[in-house]
Amino acid sequence: MNIIENFELYAPRLIDKEEYFCSGHRACQGCGEALAIRLMCKALGPDTVVANGTGCMEVISSFYPTTAWNLPWIHLAFENAAAVGSGVEAGLKALRRKGKIPDRDVKAVAIAGDGGTMDIGMQSLSGAMERGHDLLYVCFDNEAYMNTGIQRSSGTPFGAATTTSPAGRASFGQKTWKKNVPEIMVAHNVPYVATASPSYPLDFMNKVKKARKVKGPSYIHCLSVCPTGWRSASNLTIKMGRLAVETGVFPLYEVEDGKYRITVEVDELRPVEDYLKHQGRFRHLTPDVIEMIQERVYQEYNKLLDKVNGLHAWSDLKFEGELFE
Repeated sequence: MNIIENFELYAPRLIDKEEYFCSGHRACQGCGEALAIRLMCKALGPDTVVANGTGCMEVISSFYPTTAWNLPWIHLAFENAAAVGSGVEAGLKALRRKGKIPDRDVKAVAIAGDGGTMDIGMQSLSGAMERGHDLLYVCFDNEAYMNTGIQRSSGTPFGAATTTSPAGRASFGQKTWKKNVPEIMVAHNVPYVATASPSYPLDFMNKVKKARKVKGPSYIHCLSVCPTGWRSASNLTIKMGRLAVETGVFPLYEVEDGKYRITVEVDELRPVEDYLKHQGRFRHLTPDVIEMIQERVYQEYNKLLDKVNGLHAWSDLKFEGELFE
């Protein structure tokens, strides 16, 4: 039996008791991202170097002279997490080749928020994936630039109110749909791509362990509930993450070598309003806008099901006939 593939069965014995992201940091009450970081680090283990783009996790975890990190950790600019992670990976490879460090599996990991990944870091991320670095990149998506004042990003969902997409008489909030970065990474032919949520901790940690074993680039997109920016109660963080999955707003799936698989099955999607109504950033939405969002969720979820069922699996297609006349 493959223990990694059956991680949830063995989880009580496999979860590392060591804390690599310590308590005592300055995260907001109920921060989903801080929980996700803690789970990620446990799944990665001690042989890890983390390149952390500027964002909430850098701000709350590294106020001089303190740090919450018990792993080698690098703070860097908003836009170059993937570039620095690539450099770390290349440097480790060169040092091993020269015999200057032990020949053991030390994983380079780059992390950033949705702004540092989906907007100003997209060029850096695309380059790292295209070059094929042995690098795990994790986007912690709280759906806005939270640490600088809750400004909209391309990860902000349609209709959400932020300080730069305010709701009022002239606007209902964010006017564009959320950018689908996991699909952009699949288009880079990355060996492993997954979505994740700390509300499903074993699913998340299992995916991190899988990504760590990949020899080459891998990408995980983690939904990180932000009570401050979402205007939701801090005691609902885990529930909000689960509602995102149960309504189909943020399905949990993985793509291994082009093959799609849903990792948390939902028998029947709940109405999207069950998710929206707990968040103050959506309280201004009218029934017609909520219906637009509902239709979009159904559309995107059905597209994912088509891929899971192999309707768009290029690896299954066989070419018949001569390539050239």
